[in-house]
Amino acid sequence: MAQWFLAIERRVESARHTPKGLPTHMPTARFFASIFAVGVVTLLWLAANSQASAYQNTAPYPAPDQSTVLPLDGAKIFKNYCASCHGASGNGDGPVAPALKAKVPMLTTLAQNHHGKFPAARVRSIISGDENHAAHGSREMPVWGPVFHQIQNDQDLGYVRLQNVTEYLISIQQK
Repeated sequence: MAQWFLAIERRVESARHTPKGLPTHMPTARFFASIFAVGVVTLLWLAANSQASAYQNTAPYPAPDQSTVLPLDGAKIFKNYCASCHGASGNGDGPVAPALKAKVPMLTTLAQNHHGKFPAARVRSIISGDENHAAHGSREMPVWGPVFHQIQNDQDLGYVRLQNVTEYLISIQQK
């Protein structure tokens, strides 16, 4: 196709150099060759897009189960949102911990540090952003986004997640 177009272009160029007095139609030929080339490109584009639209008309993939994206299990929540800093076991040794300015607290000793009583209300307020901790972000935008503030289908799933991660932290306390 491109060779054909180049052949026409060469003919147009050679026609420009015709002796004076000979009739020439080359401006008209160039115009029609350009229109033809645009038409060919348009047809090729339409053909490619019609094949792409056939794929768009197929049934979409089913929506992922939200429980895997935003789990309700306290251990999974901890793994997804807390372990990067606090470590998988809650000992403050997560892969991000060395990059932080402040030392990451060991969450397994919270009860020991509070005379044997786990500070559940304080832990919940820190996680939810009510108690300001620079590493966790401000109240308006904690680093986890809406995971602990989400209300869905008349269920306060944010509170459920907050409660479940707190219960998980209670379960990993050192005796």
